[in-house]
Amino acid sequence: MSDEKSSPENPWPVRTVARKIFDWINRLGDVWVEGQVTQLSARPGTATAFLTLRDPSVDMSMQLTAPVGMVRELQLSEGSRVVVHGKPNFFPNRGTLSLRVDEIRQVGIGELLARIERLRKLLNAEGLFDPRRKRKPPFLPNKIGLITGRASAAERDVLTNAHARWPGARFRVVNVAVQGALAVPQILTALSTLDRDAEVDVIVLARGGGSVEDLLPFSDEALCRAVAQCRTPVLSAIGHEPDTPLVDHVADVRCSTPTDAGKRVVPDVAEEGERIRQLRDRSRRALHGWVDRERKLLAALRTRPALSDPYGPLDRRAEDVDRLRERARRAVRNRLDAETAGLVATTARLTTLGPAATLARGYAVVQLVTPDGVDGVLRSTSQAPAGTRLRVRVADGAVHAVVATGGGGVPATAGDRATADGVGGQAEEGGGGAEPGT
Repeated sequence: MSDEKSSPENPWPVRTVARKIFDWINRLGDVWVEGQVTQLSARPGTATAFLTLRDPSVDMSMQLTAPVGMVRELQLSEGSRVVVHGKPNFFPNRGTLSLRVDEIRQVGIGELLARIERLRKLLNAEGLFDPRRKRKPPFLPNKIGLITGRASAAERDVLTNAHARWPGARFRVVNVAVQGALAVPQILTALSTLDRDAEVDVIVLARGGGSVEDLLPFSDEALCRAVAQCRTPVLSAIGHEPDTPLVDHVADVRCSTPTDAGKRVVPDVAEEGERIRQLRDRSRRALHGWVDRERKLLAALRTRPALSDPYGPLDRRAEDVDRLRERARRAVRNRLDAETAGLVATTARLTTLGPAATLARGYAVVQLVTPDGVDGVLRSTSQAPAGTRLRVRVADGAVHAVVATGGGGVPATAGDRATADGVGGQAEEGGGGAEPGT
């Protein structure tokens, strides 16, 4: 029945389950385990000592059994870091599991420091120590998260110095174990709680001085990674100035002591008041200097001619405009006079040289008349045979005549002269004046 699969209709008895667990654990073999001793019971008169070995990073532990002589020889105590070799044993009668130890090695300071150094190099290679990833804490946080031991000197130093510098500083204090097996799990829980609090703007992790073993929790890998992943800036104030646990390198700000953390987490109200006073004085001096400069500039502008006598330049420019206008008027008048004189002279010359003036001196213009009208000027007697009609233009008009005899240069007799009222010709209407345009 024990080889069949269990079911509600066919359950295994307790002895079967216990035997199967016993068989599986026996197949595990010998193991080396590292941890921290949290409980130790070595009663006189007994051959077996009972120990509890705890993982310093998480809340897990297991029971150990070891020879009393081995425990007393190594002078183990609670808090000791050890590496043990043994074989897991399951006791079916009680249903308990323990590790039967046959060798115990204490982890010395040198080994602890070597492990811390290896972890330091690993975290540094991953960039957790890079200054570029560190955040600057706020100038004046709304609320300060403080992780420290209960009623510890570190808590008192941080609170006292912070309130002395800024009386209105608000804190949310979470008390945890700062050494021993419970330190890392409690610090991780407190760190997560404060990081989720929206009112907390900065977290201070503080602890007083101690030995290398006492400060081991603050070099724990899980704690270092948790600090690096926090969204809230973290200030580390662990131990004294020479103490440098790994969390100091991962935190955003490293403070040498808890007292230093209390001074750096908030500003000094006296210093800020003095700084405000100095800035106010500087602002006042700067404003007065600017006003003085502008006043001097305004005074200089007011003494300039453009402002001291604003109409003077306009009057002078008006005088210049009047003077230039008069010069332009004289120039135009002189030019018109010169052109008028030239035009008069030209007109006189044209009048003197024109046909009308010649006619006025006694000359006449004889033109041939045809049925179609006047046909040019008579220039030769050969152009005027007998019977030719002529138009004779004189200074005050024109008369018409008819040639009585032929040309050829023979002068006409008195009977041959044309008359104004005879057969020879008649005076034109409108006579007595020169024709227009002649």
